[in-house]
Formats: sequence, structure tokens, C-alpha cells
Amino acid sequence: MSKIVFFSIPAHGHTNPTIPVVAELVSKGHQVWYYSFYEFQGKIEGAGATFIPCDEFLPPASEEELNRKVGKDFAALIEMVVDTTIALDEKVCSELRAMQPDCIVSDSLCFWGKLFAKKLNIPYVCSTTSFAFNKHTSKLMDRGLKEIFRMIVGMPRINKKMKLLRSHGYEVESFVSIVQNDNETDTIVFTSKEFQPMAETFSDRYAFVGPSIPEVPDVADEGKGEKTIYISLGTILNQNHDFYHNCIEAFEGSEYNVILSVGQKTDITTLGKIPDNFTVENTVDQLAVLQKAGVFITHCGMNSVNESLYFGVPMVLYPMHSEQRLVANRASELGAGVRLKSIKSKHLRRAVDEVVANQHYHEKAHKLSQTLRHNGGYKRAANTILDKV
Repeated sequence: MSKIVFFSIPAHGHTNPTIPVVAELVSKGHQVWYYSFYEFQGKIEGAGATFIPCDEFLPPASEEELNRKVGKDFAALIEMVVDTTIALDEKVCSELRAMQPDCIVSDSLCFWGKLFAKKLNIPYVCSTTSFAFNKHTSKLMDRGLKEIFRMIVGMPRINKKMKLLRSHGYEVESFVSIVQNDNETDTIVFTSKEFQPMAETFSDRYAFVGPSIPEVPDVADEGKGEKTIYISLGTILNQNHDFYHNCIEAFEGSEYNVILSVGQKTDITTLGKIPDNFTVENTVDQLAVLQKAGVFITHCGMNSVNESLYFGVPMVLYPMHSEQRLVANRASELGAGVRLKSIKSKHLRRAVDEVVANQHYHEKAHKLSQTLRHNGGYKRAANTILDKV
């Protein structure tokens, strides 16, 4: 029996793919501890792991604020990472020394897990729920001028935090060595090699396992309602009333059946009268909806796009920051979706009509579906971890 410790950030898209992996490890008789946040305690304990809360050590920030830092303010992200690492240092290092785990599995953005593993010389596996990033793929990031400006202006703050880490016994060369995937680290990537940009630049220590989705029948060609539109902006930056009103205007009274997920914090009554061909919910079972959808209007979060492609659903792509733009660019490049020109109702309607009418998008989405379904998923991810212990 092995002892395995997980670390993740307080974000659904980074935690959810690891839950089936944890359950698989526990089912094989291994002990799992998971450093996370109270919001995810139920899921983690439900998978059979021991939950260890980190909330009191994280600087006050909502998942929305964290997502903005990841996408737009890199210096602020590094500051948060370093401050969290140092706040957790005494507690976690003491506990890890007592546990003597065989392996640490840490989300690619949960840099403190990586830093603890290196400091204590514990075998480490990186869990990547976005695309894998190295010096080659980082050049593909479509950063806006504001993001580039923030990066340049923020370098003195970043360098100051690097010095602070070193003073606490963390051997770090630079912030790049913390944030960038390298070819010597065992890395699980929750997408397919075919969808990963520049996959040839990554070593064989990368396991492209596909989405962490329970096994379901292949419904890419059956049971689909091509006139069913699913619309969601994810779990974080989803309070976009203008977008929702434009969706209603675009498809009200049309031949489309629309399933609109608006997030927990959106008051549905503020959207006015809901047309008869709309179903509007705060949350939906996305996997169940995608099994019957014909097109998905998405914010291009990595999990959402992976799940859409897993079920062979082509997309209308509406990214909102640089990481999402990279995902949108890749989906568009491979022919599985079309970029939205603007959120005006006429552009929404035009984009959906194009995807529905053009079989090319459906064929490309189905082709990618096959690559995502046959890479082993959460079972291969668990075996990759066990190969390390």
C-alpha cells in the first residue's frame, strides 16, 4: 500500500479531474491525503481520501479573483503562490515528514505542492488540467497588451518573492522554473496528445490521458439533437447579463431548443420572460447535457472544451482571457469550432447556424472525440502515479 498526497488550488476546473483519480487509487488499496479547501471537502472525502483544509493559509480570494490572476495578472499570482507556500511551510512540511508519503501529486498551478516535494525530496507528479506549457507552447499565448504590460511592470515584485522563497530553504532558479512544465518531470495531462499544441516538444514522461470522465457509451453519432444548443460560461466568470440577454434575443422563437446555464450567482428572474424554447438553470449536469447537445457555446475553459469534444459536440468559441484564447485557437485550428465575432445576437445566431449546417465541424469534433476517449482517462492517470511510487 502506497501513501499519496494531492495538492490543488481552490478551483473546480483544477480539482474535479483529480477526484476520479483519487477514487481509483483508494479502490486499489492506497492511502490518499488531499490538501485542498472546504468547498471541495465533500467531493474529496467522497472519493475516499483524507481531506486537509488549507483555507486559513490562503490570502482571501474568491475563485473568480484567482482566475483573474491566472489569466491576467501574473505577478499577483506569483505573490499569492509564494505567500501561501510560506504560510503553509511549517504545518505542511511537519505533516509530510510524519506521513512519509511515497509521492506528491500537485496541480500545475498549485506551485506550493511542487515546492514542498522538491524541498523534502519526495517523488513528484504534476497534474495538468490545462494544456501543458513549455518554452515552445508559451509563445502561443495570445496575451493582450494589458497583460504584457502587467507582466513587465510586475517583474520587480516577482523577483522579490523569489528571494523570499530562497530565504525559506526553497531552491528555485527563477519563477519560470516554478511555472513551466519540464521534460524531466512525470506529468499527467488531462487531454489528448492530438489536441495538445506542439505535442512533439514534450518528452515521453508526459501521459496524455484524456478527460477524467467516467466511462459512458459513445453517443457521438447517436442520440444527438442537432437543434439543441447548450450555453455555459463555466463556474467562475459567468455573471454576464448582456451575453445572456443577447442569447435570448438570438434564439427566441427559433427552431433551436436552448439549455442555458447561468451560474449560481445569477438571478434568473433578472433575465425577464424566458422563451418557451429555453431551459434556464443556475447549474446543470454538463456531462448529461453534452450527450444530447448539437452545439455548445462555451467560454473555452479547458475542462468544458475537453468534455464537449469527448462527446463529439462542435462549439461556438467565446474565450475571455489568454489561456482560454489558446484553447479556442486550438479547437478552431482543428476544425471543431468557430470563433464568435462578438456577443451581438446576430453574430451568435450566425455562428450557431454555421456550425449546425456545416458537417465539417461535426466530423472534426467526432475525430477528436476518439482521441480523447481512448487514452486511458483517470485509470491511466492513477497507474502513472503508481509507477512513480
